[in-house]
Formats: sequence, C-alpha cells, structure tokens
Amino acid sequence: MALPGATEEVSSSGKREWRVNKKLFTWERPLRKGDLEALGDAAPSGPILAISTADLEMKEALIGSNPRVYFTTPHFDGYAAVLIRLDKIASKELKDVIVEAWLTRAPKRTAAAFLKERR
Repeated sequence: MALPGATEEVSSSGKREWRVNKKLFTWERPLRKGDLEALGDAAPSGPILAISTADLEMKEALIGSNPRVYFTTPHFDGYAAVLIRLDKIASKELKDVIVEAWLTRAPKRTAAAFLKERR
C-alpha cells in the first residue's frame, strides 16, 4: 500500500489482491486442484502470492534464479506472472519483486516519478 495509487481489494472468492490504475499486479493465489495435480509431489504447502512480471522472459528469469521461491503452473502458461512461496522468500526480495510488479502496471508518469524519488 506504500506504492503510489495502490489499492487493496478482496476478490469475490475472498482473496486479497492489489491493483494500480485498476490493473492487478499482486494477488493471493492458493493452489487449485488442477495446480496440485500438475505439480504432484512438488506442490508447495505454504501460502502463495502471484505477481505480474514485465514479460515472459522476466518470469523465466525469476524461476531460473530461485526455483525454491518462484514457480508456475500450467494455468499461467503464456501469461506474464509468477507464483511465489511466501515462506521461502526474504522480505527485502519480496518487497523488490512487488515493486517491479507494480511498475509493470502503474501509469508511466506515476512510475517515472516514483523511480525519480528513489534515486
């Protein structure tokens, strides 16, 4: 909520989601039956957060950088988003990837002003 224009909402299924400019950038995403079937024994049991990524290359880079933390399911094939095991990620890294997700969805001027202030 510290990010400019960010809003927190509760989805119709009762999950929290965060938006900027009415665009989803981060959301709670527990694994569904199809996810569990696809992941099999590799399915994590802890809380899961989904974040938007700039593109599919960034998604793959995150997964490749730390597959214990970042992963995907067939549901997200072809979609620029990655799933995060919240019990496996350091708080600073989580903050950084949420900011990056916000930057992918924030209006260009808002994002530019935010980045300028961070220098």
